[in-house]
Amino acid sequence: MKTVEEQLSSYKSVHFNKRNIKTHFVGVPLIVWAVTVLLSINTFNLELAGQTITYTPAIIFFTLSMLYYLKLHIKLGLGMLVYTVINIYLASLVADMENAVWIGISAFVIGWVIQFIGHIYEKAKPAFFDDIMGLAIGPLFLMSEIYFMLGFEKNLEKNITPMAIEKRRLLERAK
Repeated sequence: MKTVEEQLSSYKSVHFNKRNIKTHFVGVPLIVWAVTVLLSINTFNLELAGQTITYTPAIIFFTLSMLYYLKLHIKLGLGMLVYTVINIYLASLVADMENAVWIGISAFVIGWVIQFIGHIYEKAKPAFFDDIMGLAIGPLFLMSEIYFMLGFEKNLEKNITPMAIEKRRLLERAK
């Protein structure tokens, strides 16, 4: 498994342009929320020790995602946990609506349009084109950017930036 530095530097290598990063702060959460809505439409019940536990595919998916994030970096993982709980709650407000599928699909498409506009500014293809894990790392990258803006995890930032610059140089040479 790649380290958090390797994952974040790979993602950052195609996310240096400030306008691109700004579009990602809109597009990525919108996509994640849309997926959460779509995965929250169906609910299931589990009887356990006389108690009924209701869950959705979203809860299963994000539980697995959280385990991955926490394994990569405990502090960023804790930030992702807060974000994920809020995201699941907000998605659950829409998931029971009659038009939840259309809301989810619309938000998903709009989020991706915003993402691709950002990559026009960047003049680089999205990270997941070369590594599908870019889809999972996008939200973690944004969380790391928030931490960096707040002055947290400075050593992590110092480690990933030079790696990202070198990776970008290699990508541009390969063109």
